[in-house]
Amino acid sequence: MATLTIGIFSSLIGSMSFDFALKLAETAANKGHKVNLWLSGNAIGLVKNNQKHLKDYSTGEKPLKALLEKGVEVCTCEACTLARGIQKTDAIGGVQWNAMHWYLAKIHHSDRVLHIGGE
Repeated sequence: MATLTIGIFSSLIGSMSFDFALKLAETAANKGHKVNLWLSGNAIGLVKNNQKHLKDYSTGEKPLKALLEKGVEVCTCEACTLARGIQKTDAIGGVQWNAMHWYLAKIHHSDRVLHIGGE
């Protein structure tokens, strides 16, 4: 099977690319592919634990936990996350915290890379 690395740089609010990236990661993992997710910029809101789940509002906590259970490797940009006031104690268990070198290393060893979001 192949390795897919997805960099998510979109915001949680008003962005369909966030939901698309999670569904793509789930589909690839279900087909047996190795999947890495890198969260940067405003996409780091995904890692916050105990989010309030509102109807028709993307929070990402539930899908992210499901992806972690499937073996998807998830890493958040530590600087972006701390800058937005999320501490490691606030984050979903199993999410890694690192600098951009994590993403670059995953890119180097991946068969396919998608960079989603960002202006």
